[in-house]
Amino acid sequence: MQPARIGVEQNACFKHPDHLKRHGIRHWREAAASRGITPKREYDGDRRRERGFTLLELLVVLAILGLLVGLVAPAALRQLGSAKEKIAHQSIERLATVLDMFKLDVGRYPSTEQGLQALITPPTGVNRWAGPYLKGDKLPEDPWGHPFVYRSPSQRPNHEFDLYSLGPNGQAAGPGDPSAIYNE
Repeated sequence: MQPARIGVEQNACFKHPDHLKRHGIRHWREAAASRGITPKREYDGDRRRERGFTLLELLVVLAILGLLVGLVAPAALRQLGSAKEKIAHQSIERLATVLDMFKLDVGRYPSTEQGLQALITPPTGVNRWAGPYLKGDKLPEDPWGHPFVYRSPSQRPNHEFDLYSLGPNGQAAGPGDPSAIYNE
């Protein structure tokens, strides 16, 4: 008997080398199954490699992702912090414009005691109040969730009032503190 090569599936012994051509692969599988022969595939090793990633490959990918996060995250957080400061500046300038409208109607800025609440509800003793100057019943907050601080008269030279945010930590010491964001 001569060994006949059957594709990549199995070496088998047949009486005639052209047996497979005459009877087909289906016949061989049925005959092999009846004899208890299971086909051994040479490409099983290739198949195992295709099933997933090795531990080393996963570790390399995780290391690359860690490096990217380590490099990109601080820059993204800096951008987020500077964006909140810009929003605080814009909110303060918008409130300063609303305070100017209040002054045009009433003739003066609200006192420190009246505060920014005078922009929503009419303060006592004011005759020409044409508000509300802000929408809603709640005073606006800075981007960090803290209320804006208002003082009139100003404690700074050449300003009629102080309007500022306490900044990200919410604990500015007062006028002149570099963490506070002021009206200009």
